[in-house]
Amino acid sequence: MADQVAAMCDQLVKAVNVIMDAETSQMYRLEALKFCEEFKETSSLCVPCGLQLADKAQPAVVRHFGLQILEQVIKFRWNNMQQQEKVQLKECSMQLLSNGTHSILEEESHIKDVLSRIVVEMIKREWPQNWPDMLKEMEALTGQGEAQTELVMLILLRLAEDVITFQTLPTQRRRDIQQTLTQNMDSIFSFMMAILQINVEDYRKLKGLPGRECQARAHCRVAVVTLNTLAGYIDWVTLVHITSGNCHLLEMLCLLLSEPELQLEAAECLLIALSRKGKLEERKPFMLLFDDVAIEYILSAAQSADGLAICKKSSDSQEVEVVERRYVFLKRLCQVLCALGGQLCSLVGSDVEVEVPANLSKYMAAFLAFTTHSSQFLKSSTQATWGALFRHEILSKDMVVVEMAVKYIRTSMINLVKAGFPSRDDNPSCQYSRVDFDSDEDFNSFFNAFRAQQGEVLRHACRLVPLEAFQIAAEWLQYQIASPIDPGDAAPKSAEGFCSMLSPSVVKWDAMTVFMECMTSQIFKSLGEEKLPIDQSMELLQAVLNYETKDPLILSCVLTNISALFPFVTHRPHFLPRVLYKLFKDITYEINPENKVPRTRAVKNVRRHACSSLIKICRDYPEFILPCFDMFYNHVKKMLSSEATLTLMEKCSLIEALVLISNQFKDFEKQKAFLDELMASVIADWTSDEMRRVLSDPATFLSFVGADQVASEQIKDMEADTAGLNRGRLSFGMFTILAVVKRTRWPADLEEAKAGAFVVGYTPAGAPIYRNPCSAQFLVLLPNLLALIRTHNSLFLPENMARLSETFSRAHDMMDAEKKNVLGLSQPVLDIYDLPVYRSNPERMQGFFSTLFDNCFHILGNAAVSLQHEFYSIERLADGIAGSAFVSLDHMPDYRLRPIIRLFLKPLALSCPQEFYDSQLCPLLGPMFAYMLQRLNVKWQVINQRTSINGEEEEEEVICQESQVTEEMLEEQLVRLLTREVLDLLTVSCISRKVPEPAANKEENDEEDMMMDSVQTPSPSQPTEELTELGKCLMKHESIYMSLLTLSYTSLSWKDTTNCHRTASMVCWTLLRQVVGGNLLPEAVTWFYTSVLRGLQVHGQHEVCNSTLSQLAMLIYENLRPRYMELKTVMTQIPNINMEALDQYDRRLVDPSSQKGSQKIGEKKRKEQFKRLIAGTVGKALCQQFRKEVHIRNLPSLFKKPKQDKDIQDSEALGLAALFVPDNNTL
Repeated sequence: MADQVAAMCDQLVKAVNVIMDAETSQMYRLEALKFCEEFKETSSLCVPCGLQLADKAQPAVVRHFGLQILEQVIKFRWNNMQQQEKVQLKECSMQLLSNGTHSILEEESHIKDVLSRIVVEMIKREWPQNWPDMLKEMEALTGQGEAQTELVMLILLRLAEDVITFQTLPTQRRRDIQQTLTQNMDSIFSFMMAILQINVEDYRKLKGLPGRECQARAHCRVAVVTLNTLAGYIDWVTLVHITSGNCHLLEMLCLLLSEPELQLEAAECLLIALSRKGKLEERKPFMLLFDDVAIEYILSAAQSADGLAICKKSSDSQEVEVVERRYVFLKRLCQVLCALGGQLCSLVGSDVEVEVPANLSKYMAAFLAFTTHSSQFLKSSTQATWGALFRHEILSKDMVVVEMAVKYIRTSMINLVKAGFPSRDDNPSCQYSRVDFDSDEDFNSFFNAFRAQQGEVLRHACRLVPLEAFQIAAEWLQYQIASPIDPGDAAPKSAEGFCSMLSPSVVKWDAMTVFMECMTSQIFKSLGEEKLPIDQSMELLQAVLNYETKDPLILSCVLTNISALFPFVTHRPHFLPRVLYKLFKDITYEINPENKVPRTRAVKNVRRHACSSLIKICRDYPEFILPCFDMFYNHVKKMLSSEATLTLMEKCSLIEALVLISNQFKDFEKQKAFLDELMASVIADWTSDEMRRVLSDPATFLSFVGADQVASEQIKDMEADTAGLNRGRLSFGMFTILAVVKRTRWPADLEEAKAGAFVVGYTPAGAPIYRNPCSAQFLVLLPNLLALIRTHNSLFLPENMARLSETFSRAHDMMDAEKKNVLGLSQPVLDIYDLPVYRSNPERMQGFFSTLFDNCFHILGNAAVSLQHEFYSIERLADGIAGSAFVSLDHMPDYRLRPIIRLFLKPLALSCPQEFYDSQLCPLLGPMFAYMLQRLNVKWQVINQRTSINGEEEEEEVICQESQVTEEMLEEQLVRLLTREVLDLLTVSCISRKVPEPAANKEENDEEDMMMDSVQTPSPSQPTEELTELGKCLMKHESIYMSLLTLSYTSLSWKDTTNCHRTASMVCWTLLRQVVGGNLLPEAVTWFYTSVLRGLQVHGQHEVCNSTLSQLAMLIYENLRPRYMELKTVMTQIPNINMEALDQYDRRLVDPSSQKGSQKIGEKKRKEQFKRLIAGTVGKALCQQFRKEVHIRNLPSLFKKPKQDKDIQDSEALGLAALFVPDNNTL
């Protein structure tokens, strides 16, 4: 036997060396690997060989393999081993712990790790029932030296992780171990604390002594591993253990913050402790950390770490770099202060009566130090806590916090400036960013999110000190206006010497603009009219209006400042013409009017920005601008007739602004006359015979827009120009119609609407019926609009695709920007503003078709919202829409279908008055849902097939075209997005969501038991959704409700977890519940039920989907099983189902009266039982599919609940008081 073992060990050592040798060929390595794996799986010599290989005389890789063999034996063969073999293996393992390792500093960490795993695997199978003295044995081991103490700590940590954190055991074993750990927690905590204390003291004594460095490092290593183990327990033990002895543990951790080798681990422990939720009463002791001593320790640790976080790269170099461990410690310390702030906000003002700490100012100063740190990451970490403090009902009124708000606002002046790009060296933040971010793009997206978060907090701070905030903003704006423009290193790149996005002046103007917007948005909410600094704000506005710059990026910031200060203008109306003049001027802004190159993105942005500002002012303050209407109108007319450089969008923005002001006429006839005049040329062009011919025939249309002509980039012949002008005519018409339909409204006040002749009658329910001043124009334009939609849809037919010229063969493809959007690829964001925007002819044509198509449905959707009753009462509207929007859908790509649903059908369904449901909506939505069901089903089948085929062929097809892969990803993502649009339309049409009542105190309920038995989040027993009125109407039509049900249940097994969760939780049961009372065919009921089980097979590995689908399956089974025996037949086909448990569950459903009182089961228990029944349907994630199962047997239960002889509810003699009598034996 010994010879056999020795020979096998020799072979295994050779195999391990072959595997680990870098020079080994792939074939030999695979062979050696196969030999080792087969040995582990099948050999009867595993234990003796494992022990021999694990001998400390062997090299580390060989020992590791030997220990792995032992671990494998325990995990997969333990249940089949004899008791004697188990005892022997346990003794050998304890022997290995005792003397099987080198000293603590010499031993490899992976050897320690696998040794601890071996012991934990045995504990998981045998403790406490068969190994009651385990904890004592561990304690005894620590007396043998530092190496053994470290191993014991690793064992305790791994045990906590497996049992509590990862929960890798069957429920009963987990409960047994968890309850035993909890019972012994006092002694476990005292044991760990004692080891920590002893080793820290020894380390401190020895670390400075010459010749004792190794001993000191050994004690340090034990202290570190003990802190790591404590961290694994602090997370879940009851708070009493953490706060006992007047918070002795926390005090000790604070002291360790000054110890460079232990401070990081101590900070981790502190952070976990302070992040605990739970009962407020139990968290009260955390306030001890606001004492002077604790705060001092935290402050001094932060200061010294900050000093050491940066060091020179070399003695003769001036370059510096970040010391990562010190920097990570600073991050943890920052999080500790944030968590402490969180506890403060929870406790102050709560029922437990905690006073505001006396030295709050010291804490705030420490906290502010992190907000002013050079690291952008540290700054961002503090924002949420500042927000909580500034929002807090009591703390926000405290003078310390109010004073701190002013300091925070001043700090924001620096923090809002976008600086610290990892590729640059122009700011102290850069070196920290190099540690935190991989690229400038990565930093840029982080900073945008950080700035948004900062803006939110800044608004709360400005609410506390509005006048001080105004003062700071005013000073900053005046300083920027007075400062000369500094383009930095961008000047040489730009011919005019203009700034780039990262120029010093631009980043400062940009930051100041964000600040100004935050401040002005709050000052009107915080101060009464008489306290507003109106005169000062007018001085500021005057300075901004007088400020002259040609730099487009800075001009954009100037425009934002004008918008931000505009609310003050309402108190000084004589300023209005100057503001309007400035905006009109910037709508036509050019750097060099003589130069004919295309405009740069920055120039386009200025013009777009001026248009947006104008629309915003007219939208928010139309009654204020009304007195200037004639001046405004005349100026716009002049611009429209004389400004050749205005783009279509700019012209339409001016029209949109006019329409917004005209809503203030509050006189139907006057507004209608104005709109007739405004729209006259568009209506004349749009309704002309020529346009009718063009819009009605695909071939004529393609010729009209030039898509059937070959165009050259160089030659600008007259023909091509004609086509360009034609496209312009069409686009201008569409944009104008959209602007008018979208913005024209009747007065919101009913009396004003009556007085202005907008009300034409009342519905039977008594609601007023309004008329819209633009409805007459819309009705004239509608026939041609529907003709255009029909023609546009027909362009996808093969014969019309063939008409496209070679130049424009891809004119209907998705635009590149849209593709990137769908695939979630970030656009390049930096330094693209100073390049002229050149677009090729095919790109222009693509943009034209895309915008034209979207605008058609924008107009129809907005008409439904704006015209309401007048729109839905159009004669044969449903026929007109079905004959245009729903034509040739089979040939239309998915990306064109999405706008039809999102821009048109959704507003159509949401705005429709109830009396038109049957006549207008049912004829449209019914066929649409039926069509989408059939279309999406085919698409998802293709995707599923592709996934399975790809899996099989992957090995053969090594080289796959990248473009083809991208195409497939794009196609799949589009199907996913289209599916979501369709189901979103179904949901908003049919489901009205009731918001459940919030829980009493979320924080208290949140945690308090990780000690709970189950990790599942119970969902409510019955969903709270109901059908909308439209939903009820659709459900009256059998064909429609079958489409809706089939669509929602089929979609559960499409590979989209977001959609599956949403549909299963909100839609499926709400729809099915409506028809449960009718005579559903058994086949239909079976199909619905199997659809849910199929969903579980596809999505069951995701906890959220598993929970909602199991809940849905249970609702169907419990409500329909009594009437449909077929459901039980489905259940019997589930793999590995326990038939006895199924029969028992079934009996309870079919005949509830037969169950005795004692057998009545609570909802949670019922859910668990049902989940166990259908567990065989749950699909496994790919990473779990080929994993070898570990089976851990349950041991005799430690904690049996005594059975009740009698049901309490049936016992009449027992009053409530009797339940609390100690000697009552009736229970």
